[in-house]
Parts: sequence; C-alpha cells; structure tokens
Amino acid sequence: MSRPFHWGIIGPGKIAHKFAQDIVKLEGATVHAVASRAKERANAFAERYNISHAFGSYEGILSCPDLDAIYIATPHNSHYEHTLRCIDAGIPVLCEKPFAMNSHQAREMVERAQSRQVFLMEALWTRFLPTTLKTLELIESGAIGEVVSLKADFGFQATFEPEGRLFNPDLGGGALLDIGIYPVFLALLILGKPSQVNALAKKGATGVDVDTGMLLQYDDGRIAHLHASLLARTKTEAFIYGEHGTIHLHTRWHEPTSMSIISPDGRPTNYHFEWPNNGYGFEAQEVMKCIRQELTESPLWPLAKTLELMNLLDTIRAEIGLSYPADM
Repeated sequence: MSRPFHWGIIGPGKIAHKFAQDIVKLEGATVHAVASRAKERANAFAERYNISHAFGSYEGILSCPDLDAIYIATPHNSHYEHTLRCIDAGIPVLCEKPFAMNSHQAREMVERAQSRQVFLMEALWTRFLPTTLKTLELIESGAIGEVVSLKADFGFQATFEPEGRLFNPDLGGGALLDIGIYPVFLALLILGKPSQVNALAKKGATGVDVDTGMLLQYDDGRIAHLHASLLARTKTEAFIYGEHGTIHLHTRWHEPTSMSIISPDGRPTNYHFEWPNNGYGFEAQEVMKCIRQELTESPLWPLAKTLELMNLLDTIRAEIGLSYPADM
C-alpha cells in the first residue's frame, strides 16, 4: 500500500480524540474521515486533526471513498448497529470494547464479518501493549513457574450523572462493562475459560452495578480474584502469582509503562517501556498489519477470544442480576 492507511472514526468522543492523536503520530497512517450525529462536532474534530472528510451522520461515512478501516468509538449500546453497517458496506472494523451489549449481538457481528470476509477486531487495546506482550513472554519462558492465581482490580470515583454513559442502563452503564472488562480480560488471557464464576455487586440508583467483585475458578484449582468499582479509587494493579515468583503490573495496570517480576524473597526486577503515543497506536498497528496481510481477524486477539470474553461477561451479569434493554 503506497499511500497512507486511511482510518475513519465513528463517534468523535474522548477516546476517539486519543485514538486520533495516536494515528497522527503513526507512520503510514492518517485519519481520513470522521462521522458524528452533529455536523458541527464532526467539523470541529476534522479541523483539529486535519481530516479530509467530516459527516454529520453515521451513515454518511459508509460511502466515503478510500477508507481502509473504521474505528467505532460510540457508546456501548451502539457498537452492534454501527459494526454491522460497516461490515455490510465491506469496510474493516476496529470496534471499541465492550464489543457488544451481550454475546448474542457479538455472535451476530462475528458471523456477519466472517460470512462477508471483512476484517473485524475488538479494540481491547491492553492486549497489544508492550507490558502485556512481556507478561506473556515471561510466563511462556517459565520465569515465574506455573501460574497459580491472579488478582486484578480497576476502580475510580465517578461523578454520578444518571443520564451519562457510566450510569445509564440504556447506554450499557455500570462498572463491569466499562472497567471490569479489563480484569476479566486479563484472567481470560492468562488462565483461560473458568469452570465456575461467582460474583456479587452493589447496584446504584439507576440499577447498574457500581461495585462488583468476581471470583473465577478453574478445573485445575487456580483462582482469579477480580474487582471493579465506580465508587472508589483503587490501586488498579494486577498480580500474576506463580510457583517461583510474581509478575506485578504497576498501577493503572491496563495501561502501564512499567512492570516487575518479584522473586520469592521479595526482590523486584523492573521493566520500563517508552510509549510514542497514548497507547492506542499499538492496536491500530495490529489492524493495519492484519489488513495489509489480507487477514480477516487478529491472531493476537482473535474473534473466538472476543466471544469467550463476551460470554464470560454475560455469565457475570447473570450472577449479579444485571440486565440491559438490549437483552430483551
């Protein structure tokens, strides 16, 4: 591909700004088009990042010429609809997490992409970070021996806005889908599919979970201890405990630039990574690489894993009695 890789963005919100900032710094890539429900908002975003095409409707971007992929950054409840529209238009998709509102939607999205041979990937950016790659490398090398358990949390004190994205059930609000997905993802990545799931949650005034604790158990006895909260700032760390040591992903572990291996006697070996961007450039590079190789999914985060994650989130929601309008 001689020209730059042309990205489109649906939904110019906070995350879309971070993504666009990373694309600007990425060699061989540019943001070619942006779509919003409001033309003024699309125009402002386009002006800020020197984007050629701005659309005042989500449908408009589908007819934009020379698009190589679209990044969907709308609220959770819109991912299903916008992904299907892009796939039907033959446009590869990077869809923000959570991939869908439930596993039923996720399966339909995956089946549609596979039947049309269109690239599709969940934007679980943590999967592609240097710390995650190093973690998997260390485990594979036997640096901590067999993994015996895992602990991960993610919590911050959110301002209560009943109609806002975090608390509105119509938008897929709640701690689990917004931030709990990260600890659940890590457990799935490191330990695989659990045999037993136990979860408890505190519900907020709007009915969504605001504090959720999860315990995943595996056939071989391993356990994952997970926590997500919109009520309090937690340390937001992750620990992978092995027979011969511990991997510690430092605070805000879902986006860290440092990590450690802690030996049985407590001595740490530290690793530091320099980022050229906000961290979203790593997943963008994976998409570009896959599409240039004419792949329809990523070998690092395949669609089967996305479906496993969505099924696990559904199971946790059933445990805590959390449902959404999209489930009806």
